[in-house]
Amino acid sequence: MAEISAKLVKELREKTGAGMMDCKKALAENDGDMTKATEWLRQKGLASAGKKAGRVAAEGLVDSYIHTGGRIGVLVEVNCETDFVARREEFQALVRNIAMQIAACPNVEYVSVSEIPSDVAEQEKAIEMGRDDLAGKPDNIKEKIVQGRIEKRLKELALLDQPYIRDQNITVEELVKQSIAQLGENIQVRRFIRFVLGEGIEKEETNFAEEVAAQMGAK
Repeated sequence: MAEISAKLVKELREKTGAGMMDCKKALAENDGDMTKATEWLRQKGLASAGKKAGRVAAEGLVDSYIHTGGRIGVLVEVNCETDFVARREEFQALVRNIAMQIAACPNVEYVSVSEIPSDVAEQEKAIEMGRDDLAGKPDNIKEKIVQGRIEKRLKELALLDQPYIRDQNITVEELVKQSIAQLGENIQVRRFIRFVLGEGIEKEETNFAEEVAAQMGAK
């Protein structure tokens, strides 16, 4: 496989408007051939999607999905640029598929890695640094191992990084980009919430126990 230079990735990005990682993947899949990589991006619906990413998306849909048996429910907001696109069957199908994806991903808590608070990342780092299998390793080696584990863990928490349930060869982010290319508008997953039957009761009991403990400690 040909070595993919940053210059080549940048050139493909400028030519197609696709994201940096998508361009790098396209070139890697096609041994650095610019023409084939461009065609690959077009087939995947990723070309030109990046150019639309900065445009305002204030329309869209709030949709819900209740999993069979009524034990899991999802509310999700997905935005597009116009009400016209929001009413299109393709957009509505995308929103429904994203809602189903969220229902199928118990670990997902954020839309993207960039939304994860820094304190969550620090907490994950503290956990990983204390793992028994890292004991005795040099600090520089330990740091690299921990960094790799944290990046993997944060991606597990992010919806856009999940393999799409209907096609494991693409991520949810790539699914959204394909829809951007198809519908011609910027599309963003804005927010979501996932309900699990009984989970709220457990949290309420935990909060109540913490409140009681705090009150007893104050006396």
